Amino acid sequence: MSKFVGAHVSASGGVQNAPLNAIEIGAKAFALFTKNQKRWDAKPFDTKTLDAWFKNLEESKILPKHILPHDSYLINLGNPDGEKLEKSRNAFIDELERCDILGLDRLNFHPGSHLQKFGKKDPEYNEKIHYAELECLDLIAESINFALDKTKNVKAVIENTAGQGTNLGYKFEHLEYIIDRVEDKSRIGVCIDTCHMFTAGYDIRTREAYDKTWNEFDKIVGREFLMGMHINDSKPALGSRVDRHHSLGEGEIGWNAFEYIMNDSRMDDIPLVLETIDETIWDQEIKNLYKLVK
Repeated sequence: MSKFVGAHVSASGGVQNAPLNAIEIGAKAFALFTKNQKRWDAKPFDTKTLDAWFKNLEESKILPKHILPHDSYLINLGNPDGEKLEKSRNAFIDELERCDILGLDRLNFHPGSHLQKFGKKDPEYNEKIHYAELECLDLIAESINFALDKTKNVKAVIENTAGQGTNLGYKFEHLEYIIDRVEDKSRIGVCIDTCHMFTAGYDIRTREAYDKTWNEFDKIVGREFLMGMHINDSKPALGSRVDRHHSLGEGEIGWNAFEYIMNDSRMDDIPLVLETIDETIWDQEIKNLYKLVK
């Protein structure tokens, strides 16, 4: 089997429970938070937790490269406030270190938001990116370099966004801009969320639209950087710039796009993670995705 589908499972009670929750829904991949995503700090892992994590992970038969941990929602690597930026950077470093302790090789994160605090200076003109966004993207890249320099092994995997509010990363050009400025290219990657992609204006509903969008991704970002996907349908319409997920086949995207993904060899051997809205049907959604394979 070349496709590895799962979901963002609960780690309530400790990270050691995440592999068990993945097994329960028949997952071949999963995502998790390695700490409370709504808090800055977390206690270090104790020996008992780590022993149980590795034992349960082995029993799940899910490989570390098919696990896509997500960092805290509080982190903003493009925060224009110096004190808050430092707090975000330190928290991001801690998240990378926690992944390394768990034997995981990648960390998924949202790039950051400019909070409408940039744009006072006008750097070199870029027709694809507004200069307020450029300043923030520069800061995000600087933050990633700072964190990677102080950690080892774990790849920083940028998630594309819907572009809601002042969130950056909704254009392929944003992802390219950040990656181009990351010094260690072996430790940077991208996670594409299908709902975010769609509401940011990239259509994937027909064969023609799907090929056009992914060919554009290949050309601008580079397929070699794709290290995971979030598989979600969308409540909002194409180009709405609103982030609201839906169950597969029940939203604006529809089943065709997911069939294309499940039969696209370019998505082989990476975690394909559900973040759809009804966790009680994740096991069925996983089965339905595998049924699409021809």
